[in-house]
Amino acid sequence: MEEKENEENKVIGDAEVVDDTKAEEPKEEVSKEVSKQEETDEKQKLYNELNKKYQEQNKKDSKTLTIAIFAILIFCALVALFIYLYVNGIIPKDTAESKKKENKNDIELKYTEVSDVKEGVYITDVSEVVDNAMPSIVAITSQTRVSSGNYGPWFSNREEYATGAGSGIIVSKSDTELMILTNNHVIEDANSLSVQFINNKSVDAKVKGSSATRDVAIITVKLDDLDEDTLKSIKIATIGDSNALKVGNGVIAIGNALGYGQSVTTGVISALNREVTIDNNTMNMIQIDAAINGGNSGGALLNSKGEVIGINSAKYSSSATSSSASIEGMGFAIPISDVKDLITRLMNGENLTDKERGYLGVSGYMITESYSEAYNMPEGFYISSIVEGSGADKAKLEIGDIIVSIDGKTVTQFSDISEVLELKRANEKVTLKVKYTSGREYKEKTVIVSLSSYDEVN
Repeated sequence: MEEKENEENKVIGDAEVVDDTKAEEPKEEVSKEVSKQEETDEKQKLYNELNKKYQEQNKKDSKTLTIAIFAILIFCALVALFIYLYVNGIIPKDTAESKKKENKNDIELKYTEVSDVKEGVYITDVSEVVDNAMPSIVAITSQTRVSSGNYGPWFSNREEYATGAGSGIIVSKSDTELMILTNNHVIEDANSLSVQFINNKSVDAKVKGSSATRDVAIITVKLDDLDEDTLKSIKIATIGDSNALKVGNGVIAIGNALGYGQSVTTGVISALNREVTIDNNTMNMIQIDAAINGGNSGGALLNSKGEVIGINSAKYSSSATSSSASIEGMGFAIPISDVKDLITRLMNGENLTDKERGYLGVSGYMITESYSEAYNMPEGFYISSIVEGSGADKAKLEIGDIIVSIDGKTVTQFSDISEVLELKRANEKVTLKVKYTSGREYKEKTVIVSLSSYDEVN
């Protein structure tokens, strides 16, 4: 019994041993499977975390890219707007430069703001102004005898005449005459004059009065010599104010250039009060760049309104063989306001002849500003000779005296004296301020001179 029990125990024991051994193997496999599952879970978790971070980064990058693109578009729009405003002058062109070195101590140029100057009026199409002004402009033809006498057996008592061309402006009329303004040098010494109007009809004219020193003349045409068509075609010019002119103002010049008939040129005022000498007479004139040619003399210089603001008179030119630079665009006109009183006197027959006019009885030369500074002398008219028995002689003027004013008008050029004297008759009086030497300095005195007649000084 005991042996059976022992055998059974042994068997059982063996069985138990066998069972114990076999039971241990499944536990290890389960552990391995758990370990693999955990490893897989860890990898999956890491993958999920990485994937989540990647997606979050993707979202951030996408958002950043969107913002960057939007910022670039805004920047491009601002640049385009700035360029548009800059090109169109809405933003001053010196704005960028003036702000470059803000808060720096470097020495730099200072810029002023753009001035509030209104846009200028540029003359381009002047047809309307010309159409309105042309009926008051005329062409003048002069005939001047240049020689006469015997030229052999076949040409006995033959006279030679030179033909001249000029222009004029219809400025007024009386009950019997039409008054035409022109230059004195256009009609000077002419034996006959004819005037051609806008309708191409011509009539004879005569000189009513002139001033050589001011280069101004009035010629007249009898109204009875004008037919009805001419009277309807012409008109009186509108006179403007040359004192209101500014450099840069647009102008229109109309005249009988080279005798070919009326022509029109345009330009601007280049300068005012230019001293120009014509036939030894110095005048202050308007300088223009509108073309002035032979035949334009006496024609009208108009402003943009069509008003006469000057009388075309001269131009500077250079010889084709001259070695100096050629001269272009330098025409000159007499300011209308400077001679309006003289024109009125000439139209009313109040001009004085050489026999009627009064004279100082002196000769000399001008002490100009530059000469005055160089030699420390007063600016004015230096008396170099005095006619014996003349008004100047009787007033005790002396050689070396310098006339600095006449009737309150300062003397800076000879025309300042001649413009006063041309209105004075013989025996009328003028008041002179004279500088004279006293030791090493000049002193001033006032002298009243009774003007001499033509015969007394010639």
